[in-house]
Parts: sequence; C-alpha cells; structure tokens
Amino acid sequence: MEANNQAMFNDWCPGCGDFGILRGVESALSEMKLDFTDAVLVSGIGCSGKLPHLVSGPISGVHTLHGRALAFALGIKLANPSLKVIVNAGDGDTFGIGMGHFVSAGRRNASIALIVHDNRVYGLTKGQASPTMPMGERTKALAKPNINDSINPIALAVTSGYTFVARSFAYDTALTKDLIKQAVSHRGMALVDVLQPCPTYNDINTNEWYRKRIYNLDEDPEVHEKSETLGKMTEAIKNAYLEEDRIPVGVFYKNELVPTYEERISEYVPDYLNNYPAIHPIEKEGIPATSIEKMLDARAVA
Repeated sequence: MEANNQAMFNDWCPGCGDFGILRGVESALSEMKLDFTDAVLVSGIGCSGKLPHLVSGPISGVHTLHGRALAFALGIKLANPSLKVIVNAGDGDTFGIGMGHFVSAGRRNASIALIVHDNRVYGLTKGQASPTMPMGERTKALAKPNINDSINPIALAVTSGYTFVARSFAYDTALTKDLIKQAVSHRGMALVDVLQPCPTYNDINTNEWYRKRIYNLDEDPEVHEKSETLGKMTEAIKNAYLEEDRIPVGVFYKNELVPTYEERISEYVPDYLNNYPAIHPIEKEGIPATSIEKMLDARAVA
C-alpha cells in the first residue's frame, strides 16, 4: 500500500471518461478532507486500475488483481473498520471476472464505496465487449455485433443487497463528485455506476450520445421505514430498466436500516469496532506478538 504525494504520468487516451471520474474522486476526497490516515483507494486491472496512482495528494492506494478489488477492499475494511474504503474498477473487471465478489459484497453490506468505470468495453485489451454492452451493438473494435445480452448494474446491485445505488455520467464531474461523497459517507455497501465514453474503442456511446439521453432522477430513493423497502426497491429496478433513449442518473436506492457487516461481526465480537485487527501489534522488540501454535495444535488434534 502506498501514500501518493505526487501523481504519476497519466497515459489515458484524450477524451477518456476516466479523467472525469478522477476529478470527481479528487474533489470528493478534498471536500471530505480525507487523507492516507482515514481513507484508502483500491483498484483492479484495466484503465480504471491506474486511478490510485494518478490521484494527487496524500492518499493511500493499492492496485490489486483483475476482478479481486472488492475482495481486497473487504479485507482492508474488516482489518480497520475506521477507514473509508473506496474501490475503483471497470465494468469488465467488476461484472465479468469479479461478478461473484460483486454479489457477495451486497450480501455482506460492508461500508465500502464501489465506483464502476462503465464504458461497455474492455478498453485496456483493445475494445472487446464487456458485460454491460447491449446485445447486437457493434463498436468499431468488434468484427461482429455482440451476441451476449447485457447485465444491468443498477438492478443487479439492488437485488444483491447494496444499500446505496446510484448512477452518474463521467463528464458531469459535479454530479460524480456529489454521488461519490454520498457513497463514501453511506453506512453500508454503495455502488456508483459511472457511464463513461471510451473515445478509442466505443464509437457508439459517445459524449454526444449520452448527453441527448441523460436526465436527473427527482424521486425520493431513501427507505425511511422497513415497510417501504420493497416499494423502493421495485421503483429503483423499474427506473434501471428504462429504454436507452432515456437514461436517468442520480440515486436510485438508499437504505441505512440494514445492519452493516461490521455491525454483524460486533454482535459476535463485542469489542471489534474498538479493538480491530489493524491496531494490534504484530511484533515487540523484534519478537512476533502473535502465534499460530494454538491453531496448528487444534488442527493436529482434529
């Protein structure tokens, strides 16, 4: 894990939506006054995976494996629940090889913010169709139209147990910043699916294409009482499946009445939130402060 004080050279393609997401992340961190002592950025593989290296300022970051960013993030959160954990991952990274982790993260409902860079293609590997590309769509990188149906990130998140579900547009950096701030502050698992143009490999879903279709949701997405849960979830899923000529952005669903994973653990380990693993010493004067002998003995007896 590293703390960035100076960003690395940025080699994203000119016009890439990742630039807008980077600005949204940096603005959110700045306004929330978060640094390496209280926040960590986690990324997977792909163009989006470079983001922790590119954020300027004192922030901790870890660049992990393809599809495993959420698994790393959960480990960080459980080791130190006082941290704000923010994941940046691509649509292929998240909904392809990482789909199992995505669903499991919703079931657990740990307080983690997942920001998906959703451009409908695998940009780093030259434009193959990602899980969010609609069936029949053919971008300039594809020899033939996509033969797979697309997944719906918003509906999938709601049904998987995410308790904050939102969508933004990368070129709207003000909205992206605001939704990231809400996701990071949310008590529970949060998704911000950011629609972003890929000017190099996706010549269909361009900036102009999105701007003709995007509009802001104006409904109240929050569950205030448990009896509202099903209705709010149903409304969120209905909005998620609107036709492509009308693409809503904003918050689709919010529910802070569901216990977080950290709270569930503390029911079994009462002192967990005050005495979590990250603050335990691992050595003293060069001598390990922990031992696996008991565990090994127990396995030997078994």
